[in-house]
Amino acid sequence: MDAVSLTETELEESVDAITAFIEGQVSGANADGVVLGLSGGVDSATVAGLASQAVGPDQVRALHLTAAATTDESTRFASEVAEVFGFDLEVIDVEPLVEETLDLYGEDAGQTATGNLRARSRMLYWYLIANEENRLVLGGGNRTEWLIGYFTKFGDIAVDCLPLGDLYKREVRQLAKYLGVPENVIERPPSAELWLDQTDEDELGLEYHLIDEVLARYIDGPESKSDVVDDLGIGSGDVDDIERLIEQSAHKRRLPPTPASVH
Repeated sequence: MDAVSLTETELEESVDAITAFIEGQVSGANADGVVLGLSGGVDSATVAGLASQAVGPDQVRALHLTAAATTDESTRFASEVAEVFGFDLEVIDVEPLVEETLDLYGEDAGQTATGNLRARSRMLYWYLIANEENRLVLGGGNRTEWLIGYFTKFGDIAVDCLPLGDLYKREVRQLAKYLGVPENVIERPPSAELWLDQTDEDELGLEYHLIDEVLARYIDGPESKSDVVDDLGIGSGDVDDIERLIEQSAHKRRLPPTPASVH
């Protein structure tokens, strides 16, 4: 039996809780609405649907910020999501900002550094809009990505709140279906599109459903490593890899340290 799965009642309760959370964050900050990145993937689509319910589509500013690795499919899917949830979509190319920054650097930058620069360039534009229009920035990160550190520090995680932060990736997909996110968006291979042909699972070397089960059963849950290995029929090395991802990304989940905080 899968440990990561929401019942119909739990899906309904999740929608109620998350929309109340978004509404509370907006009202608590005396903000006039929200701004979010709509990538064409399932996480941002789910946040968009929840935000539309929480504050109304007229208060959602949705930005599809393209770069060199953004596919036409992503742009098409983002447009479909915006249409489903009733708000306009702005398509803006941030690659010129990336190129200008690389020119200032004056040297060739590696694939990872350039990809992370793209994520941080999107963040700059979110907050330009947020500051100018008194909006909160909603992020699309989920609990799976948070625990294993699969995000860009001060990039896609640099937001005011994470509506999906308590849900594993599989639960996000369930919630997306419940909200009416188009099936082609839900089923597409997850990708941050920080460089060409990137997919999350290829980069991680593990499939999300496996990561979710290990996190829910062993990292967050009560099961032992040996029980998880036996129950899932996987190698202990897979669990070790997930533990290593968590350990190596610990710095991403902490505030910048001060001298006193390290003693």
